[in-house]
Amino acid sequence: MENNTETFQYTTDKFLSSGNDILILGIGNYLMGDEGVGVQFIHHLDTTEFPENVSFLDGGTGGFTLVPYIESHPHVIIVDATMDEKEEGTITLLKPKFSDDFPISLSGHNFGLKDMVDILSFMDKMPNIYLFTITISKMEPMYLELSPKVAEAIPKVTEMVLDLVQKIRKEN
Repeated sequence: MENNTETFQYTTDKFLSSGNDILILGIGNYLMGDEGVGVQFIHHLDTTEFPENVSFLDGGTGGFTLVPYIESHPHVIIVDATMDEKEEGTITLLKPKFSDDFPISLSGHNFGLKDMVDILSFMDKMPNIYLFTITISKMEPMYLELSPKVAEAIPKVTEMVLDLVQKIRKEN
């Protein structure tokens, strides 16, 4: 799969004023093994497979710094790791509207995402959020590789995200 990294070269001003209506956001800590599956997902994407007006962002460990990016898009698709005791590599799609709708079992940066959603709700700037979680069984500090089952989930979640983007486009 070819990696088109041109999309990741946006400056903040260009990204926020781009007019793109869908943000695809990978969350996670690249240095914690499977916990970084969201950012690994973003970096493995072939962005040329997606229609125009879609933004892609490595959101790292999330938090308040992502608020301007999220509030500037009416639709946000997030990919993140979760420790929900399902089989490793399981993909789940959620449509959270409030911070309490996020799974308790989101991995290490759980509080940053929930706080961000609370801020967006308070400011009445909450977009449509779609959260794809990929089940992991452990976090390994200072480890860059994904376990085999989690790595196998990346092409599957990529297809699911592409299908969702097309569905959103048809509905709008």
